[in-house]
Amino acid sequence: MILRTFRWSFLLTLVGLAVAFVYDKGSGLALVAVLAILEVSLSFDNAVVNAKVLDRMAPFWQKIFLTVGIAVAVFGMRLLFPLVIVGVTAKLGPVEAFDLALNDPSRYHHLMNDAYPMIAAFGGMFLLMLFLDFVFEEHDVRWLEWVERPLARIGKLDQLPVVVAGGSLALVAGLWAEHSGEVMISGVLGMVTYILVNGLGELFSEPEDVADEAADARSGGPSALALATGKAGFFLFLYLEVLDASFSFDGVIGAFAISTDPIIIALGLGIGAMYIRSLTVYLVRKGTLHEYVYLEHGAHWAIGALAACMLVSIAHHVPEWLTGGLGAGLIIAAFVSSVLRNRTSGETPTVEVGPGRDADEDNLHSTGV
Repeated sequence: MILRTFRWSFLLTLVGLAVAFVYDKGSGLALVAVLAILEVSLSFDNAVVNAKVLDRMAPFWQKIFLTVGIAVAVFGMRLLFPLVIVGVTAKLGPVEAFDLALNDPSRYHHLMNDAYPMIAAFGGMFLLMLFLDFVFEEHDVRWLEWVERPLARIGKLDQLPVVVAGGSLALVAGLWAEHSGEVMISGVLGMVTYILVNGLGELFSEPEDVADEAADARSGGPSALALATGKAGFFLFLYLEVLDASFSFDGVIGAFAISTDPIIIALGLGIGAMYIRSLTVYLVRKGTLHEYVYLEHGAHWAIGALAACMLVSIAHHVPEWLTGGLGAGLIIAAFVSSVLRNRTSGETPTVEVGPGRDADEDNLHSTGV
C-alpha cells in the first residue's frame, strides 16, 4: 500500500535530488532535502483536510485533483507564484523577474519580503474562515469538549465566522500593519475568495447531495458536496487548489530563509508538495479519518494556529519551526486522543464506506499517485 501510494513521490524525490546535484554540486542536494522536509511539516494538516474533502469527490474530480492539481501545486505555486509576486511588486515582466531571481537574489528576496504582508493577509484570512466555519459548527464528535461545545453553541449566530474574521483583520491592519490599506484589501479578498468558492459549491451541488448533508458531519469546507460531480466538483476542486495555495504561502516565503535560488526552492517545495498529495491519497484509501475520528479536529485547530501565525507575521517574524511545530503537535495530540478513545471504547474502528467508495479507490489507483 505505502509503496504503491508513494511511488511517484519517491521517483520525484530521486529526480529532484539528481537535478539539484547537477545544478549546484556544492549544497544543492542538502538544500532541496531541507526544503522538502519544511514543506511537509508545514502542510501536513493540509493533507488531512484535503483527504476529508477528497473522499467526498466523484472519481473524475479526484483524478483531476491528483494530476492537474499536482502540476498547479508544484509548478504554479512553488515556481511561478514567487515570480509573479516579484513581477507585480517591482513592475517587471516574468522573464525579467526570473532573471532577477537568478542574478540578484538579494533584491529578489527583498521584494518578496515587501509583498509578504499582503500575501499573509490573504492566506491567513482564507485559512481563518476555514477554521471558524469548522469550530462554530455542531459536530457529533468533539475532541476538545470544553472549548468546542461553547463555540458550537455561539456559532448558531448567523454569519459569526465573517464577524470574527472581519474583526480580526481590522485589528491586525489597525495595530500592526505598516501598510494597513493594502493588508485590509488583501485580507478582505481572502475572505471573499473563501465565501465565493463555498457559495458556488453549494449553488451547483446536486440535489441528492443536499439531502445527504444532514447525515454527514461538515468538514469545514464547501458543504453539500458529497461525491460532487459536474460544476459542484469543479468548484470543490477549485476550493482545494486555493486551500493548497494558502498553505503554500508560508512555505514559499519561509524557503527564502534557506535559499534564494528559485530553482532550488521549486525543487524542494515541489517534492514536499508531492508527498502531501500522496499522503492525502493514503489517508483516503486507508479510511484513516474514519478510524481516528479526532484527526480532522486536530487538523482544523492546526489550521487555526497557522492562520494566527500568518496574521502575526505581518508585523513580527514567526519562526518556521514554531509554525510547523504547532501544526504537527496538534495533529499528533489528536491522533493520540483518537487511539486512546478507540481503546477505551473497546470497539474495533470501522471504515465508513460511502457511496461510490470502491470506484473511487479504483480510480485513485489508476492515477498512479
